[in-house]
Amino acid sequence: MARGSVSQPDSPITIRHPERNSVVLDRNDANEKRENRSESSSATLLDTDTVHEPRKLDYLDLEKQVGDGPRPNAKLRYTRARLTLWMTVNTVATVTIVFTNKTIFDDPAFRQSQVAFATFHLFITALTLYILSRPYISLFVPNPMRLRLMLPLATTMCLNVIFQNLSLTYSSITFYQIARILFTPMVALINYLFYQKSIPRNAAYTLLPMCLGVFIISYYEPKSTAHPEAEETSMLSVFLALTSVFIGSVYTVWISSYQRKFDLNGFQLLYNQAPIGGVMLMVLIPWTDRLAVVREVPVNKWLMILLSGSLAALINLSQFFIIAGAGAVSSTVVGHVKTCAIVALGWLISRRPVTDRSAFGVILAIASIIM
Repeated sequence: MARGSVSQPDSPITIRHPERNSVVLDRNDANEKRENRSESSSATLLDTDTVHEPRKLDYLDLEKQVGDGPRPNAKLRYTRARLTLWMTVNTVATVTIVFTNKTIFDDPAFRQSQVAFATFHLFITALTLYILSRPYISLFVPNPMRLRLMLPLATTMCLNVIFQNLSLTYSSITFYQIARILFTPMVALINYLFYQKSIPRNAAYTLLPMCLGVFIISYYEPKSTAHPEAEETSMLSVFLALTSVFIGSVYTVWISSYQRKFDLNGFQLLYNQAPIGGVMLMVLIPWTDRLAVVREVPVNKWLMILLSGSLAALINLSQFFIIAGAGAVSSTVVGHVKTCAIVALGWLISRRPVTDRSAFGVILAIASIIM
């Protein structure tokens, strides 16, 4: 071929193999095959990059795995061990955060910083959920909602957090935790009055001793003769506790309503609420709180605040794993264990003399939630 000449595009390419006959391919056919392979590879990469299915946990699909055939004992033991670990983490974190927050609020420097403390918790929660939603974790897929739709729920969430902290600040730990048992009958009442939802008659009967037990504690706790250094329960404590229960119950009912209406799971809903609530409360801090002087607060208090935020993140995370892995019933059982542990430890460290009537009220209330 002369220098500078260009080969014809239609000229055939002959490929020879030492042990096979020669194969003649058309140059256009070869180019077409190379282009098809390139397009196929690009499509595969595009699908991989754009479709992010949430990573499924090993124990979230137990029934399907059992239906497909017998599961190895090692796999089942591993699943149960992981679930037990998350239940333990949730219980320890919940009990610890109650006593940690109580210690923080007992410090005069933080007693008037309820809104700032709630803001800190909401931003920690928002940051945790943001990290869990990233593609390298993909625990859930965010579903952004319009601001005007989330404002009512975010406002209720802020009030719920603030009144919980106020109730814990001005009450004994035992009374604070026992009063929260009223969430169940209050939620049932709100659902019945506003959503025409009823509960089975036998379940309704168990609510009566529950309410009676809390009433007995609310009446006799302020009248008890406490140790001089013990935390006293006043009528203000009772008012804050009951207000906290009412707001928390409304918030709980609205959460269920929002999840049904907008088809959101708990993580997606909290992902939308937490940053909105944090910004709302941050604006109120200059008018509501008396912030502590940083230099006057010991280092151990700041460490306790960081611990409180970390525990809040652990509680939210572990609660999801418990419900996903064992269902709502097991989650409720874990809640009963936490209630009993907090009440018992609260009595032990409060140095408050336990009267017969208060003890009867506590036993009656706790027995009713286990029934």
